[in-house]
Parts: sequence; structure tokens; C-alpha cells
Amino acid sequence: MRFLFLANNKIHGLIPEWSWSNSQETLELIDLSNNFITGFHRSHYFLPLVRLKCFIIANNMLHGRLPIPPRTIEVYDVNNNHLEGEIPPLIREVKFLRFLSLSSNNITGILPPCFGSLSNSLIGLDLSKNNLQGTMMNSFTQDSPLQSIDLSENQFVGQVSKSLTNCTNLEVLSLRDNSLYDVFPFWLGTLVELQVLILRSNKFYGEIQGLTTVSSQFPKLRIIDLSNNGFSGQLPHKYFQSWNAMKLVSIGKASYMQSKVSFKVFSEVDPYTMAITYKGSKTEFKYIINILVAIDLSCNKFEGEIPQSLQDLHGLQSLNFSNNHFTGHVLSSLGNLKNLEALDLSRNQLSGEIPQQLLQLGFLAILNVSFNHLEGPIPQGKQFDTFENNSYMGNLRLCGKPLSKECQHSKVSAPPQTSSTMYESFLPSERVDWIVIFYGVGSGLIVGIVFGNFYARYYDWFI
Repeated sequence: MRFLFLANNKIHGLIPEWSWSNSQETLELIDLSNNFITGFHRSHYFLPLVRLKCFIIANNMLHGRLPIPPRTIEVYDVNNNHLEGEIPPLIREVKFLRFLSLSSNNITGILPPCFGSLSNSLIGLDLSKNNLQGTMMNSFTQDSPLQSIDLSENQFVGQVSKSLTNCTNLEVLSLRDNSLYDVFPFWLGTLVELQVLILRSNKFYGEIQGLTTVSSQFPKLRIIDLSNNGFSGQLPHKYFQSWNAMKLVSIGKASYMQSKVSFKVFSEVDPYTMAITYKGSKTEFKYIINILVAIDLSCNKFEGEIPQSLQDLHGLQSLNFSNNHFTGHVLSSLGNLKNLEALDLSRNQLSGEIPQQLLQLGFLAILNVSFNHLEGPIPQGKQFDTFENNSYMGNLRLCGKPLSKECQHSKVSAPPQTSSTMYESFLPSERVDWIVIFYGVGSGLIVGIVFGNFYARYYDWFI
């Protein structure tokens, strides 16, 4: 037997010894994912399979230490189990590893130095949602084939490893929910394939600098999340001008971002995943669609005006600048971003009116401009008829629907005509000069009195 596929069943308990006892020298692939397996019949710290290339036992209930794969292994996926302990140093003996996923376990300790040599062959590395500590590995090798790195939801400290510049094929980098303490790693902009950068919820600080020195910074970047950090200062307008991928509106069939390892008779596909705040709520993306474009700079200390260069990012679907210190007006040019589905500018110091140009955003499903210093009438019609009070609360000088405060200078539409209109039409309108009417009626009255008196006195003669 060379291939064993038992994924997506209801298998409970331990893996019996006989499942591979007769195939130790031939078995190349085992896929037992999405079951209720708790372990092995015998405590196999070493997998006794000399030709094994692909071992997938994700989404089960495995306990204990990480099993050590044979040197032939290329795909090793044990994510979403209950494995614990440290990453064994013996894993350095694996020379052909392409995918390594240990996410969503209880793995502790620091990254062993051998991870540097693994980057010679790795395409995908996922160590997220564990309890790993210490600094990032600083030994990514030159021309590393790595395409995806996810170290999120651990306890990493220190700076972002500058050896990441050696990963020239890198497409996704997620370092969210750690304790990294560093300035913005602008040198990542030299990675020409990087499409997703997530630095959310760390301890990054200072102004974003260095982006204006190179015109080709982040040319393929489509998703960036810098939220919940300590970034400060103004956003230079060139900060967005080099993000050329965000300027394009994708036309054609969408697909998912993924890596693939091909063997002689089968292929293993590894879809990229991420977690960001999208349309107002934290969203786990099990698949990253290749047309999603999003910027999240919320919960920092950015100040100054919102750069006009945002108007060129026509592919943008989600923009979150909330919980900062931005001043100035809401850009009317945001109305040019016709693909925008979510716009959050809440909890800043923006002033002026909400531009009528935002009515052009036909796909806008989420709008939040609450707790600013905005004033004047809220635009009416189209998507704005779907937004509720909480989109505008905390702006005491805003008026109009859906708020209960009416605008003083708003024009009240005329009521529908009724049958009494024909009688009202004989009455003078507000535009008639009442002085002329007064003199006309007075003169007529005098003439009438004189003529009536003459008529009464000479009635018989007149007849």
C-alpha cells in the first residue's frame, strides 16, 4: 500500500498498529484529517515509515508530543490538535520538507536553530496559535522558496527578522498578536511578491518612514493590517502611491491564494489563511481570495489629514482608519473608490460635512463616522438610506435622517394635492403685493358706495 486516505470520517480512538504494519517500506501518504483520533496504538514518537512523504492528521484530538517524521517527509500537517511540548531538534534531519503546519496546538519553547536550514526547502510555514516564545528566527537563507509564513498568536518578542529579505518569493506574512517591539519594517517593501502583510496587535511604534525613498515599495500589496499598535505621525501621501496592485480593479474569475506540492500521482494543495477585521468584525479567512483589497490602520496614533493619494486605490474594498487622531475633512475624493464596501473613520477629530460624493459608493455596506466633529446634513438616498444612528453618533452638529435632529435649512417637500386645491387657487398667493390689493379693494368700495347712492336716489328716473 502506498496511499491511505481516511479523512472526513468519524474515526475515534487510537490508530491501530496494523494500519501500516505491512506497509512500512511502501507507504508514501497518510491522510487522517478531520476525525476524532486521540493518538497511536503504540506511542510512536518516530513514525516507522521509511518512504513517507505526506503525513496529514490535522483537525483531530491528538495528545502528547510531536511525532518525528522520517527524513523523506515533504508535507507534515498536524494543525488543530492538542499536541504539546517543544519542537524537537531532530526535525533538522528533515531535508526535503515543503509544508510544515503545527498551528492551533499547545507547543511551547523557542524555535530551534535548525529552522534556518529548513528555509532552504520550505514553501509554507504555519506555527500560529501556540505558545512559542523568544525571538523570530534570524536565519532565512538566500533565495528561500518560502511563499507563506504565519507566526501569529504566539509570544514572540524583539524585532522583525531582517533575514526575511532573503525570502524573495514570499506572498503572505502574518505576525499578528505577538509582542514584537520594532519600528515599521519598511524594508519588507523590497519583497516584490508580497501581497498580504499583517502586523496587527504587537508593540510597533514610531512614524512610518522609508517608504518614500523607493518608488517600487510593496508593488503587489493588496492587504495590510497595522492595527492595534503604537504607530504615530502623519501618513505621507507617497505611502499609498507605490501600492500599484490596489489601484487595479480585478476583472475576471477570482481564485484562492495557495501553494501546491506535486508528487508523481497526486498533489497536495495548501490554501493560505488569515484573520483580519473586515466589515466591522474580526473574520477568519480559511481562504484568501485574490481580489480582496483592504487597509486597516485603526487603533494607532496617526495624525494630520488623510492623504489625497487614497483616491487612486480604485480596487480598495475595505478602509479602516478608526481610533486615531486624524484631522481635517472627510475626503470627497473617496467617492471615486467605487469598489468600497466598508469605510470606518470613527473616533478621530475630523470636521466639516459628510461629502455628497460618497453617494457614488454603490457597494458601501458599512459606514462608521461616529465620534468626530462632523456637522451639517447627512447625505440622503442610495446606500445612505440603509445606515442607522450608530454610524453617526457622537457628532452633535450632524442633522437629518436617520438622526432625530432635523436640519434647520432643509426644504420641506410640498404635500400632495387634494380636492381643496381648486378653491385655494382663487386665493392670493404669498407673492402678490398686498398693498396693491388693499388700494384696489378700497377704490372699488368707494365707487360702489357712490354709485349705489346715486342709483337709490334716481331709481324711478333710471327705470
